Amino acid sequence: MNNINLIGRLTRDPEPVEGTETPLTRMRLAVAGKTDDDTLFIDVVAFTKLATSCAEHLSKGRQVAVTGKLRYREWETDEGSRRSAHSVIADRVDFLG
Repeated sequence: MNNINLIGRLTRDPEPVEGTETPLTRMRLAVAGKTDDDTLFIDVVAFTKLATSCAEHLSKGRQVAVTGKLRYREWETDEGSRRSAHSVIADRVDFLG
């Protein structure tokens, strides 16, 4: 089962992505650990109505709870370097504070 639940603060304003058929918004979430060195920075992507709502109502510093699925992707840059990244595909975003 691929489920993830996170609570954290947005590190910047949500970024709606233009030019896609389905509304899409990217966010970065800072999830606090026991110390500052333990803080995780997680990329979150929302689609459809959730994407629109996040883009309209959230801003940097806002605390949110995200429920979704962990996604891993790999790609090759134009220069031939291999890259990879994890992100969360949001199923739900609760606006907390």
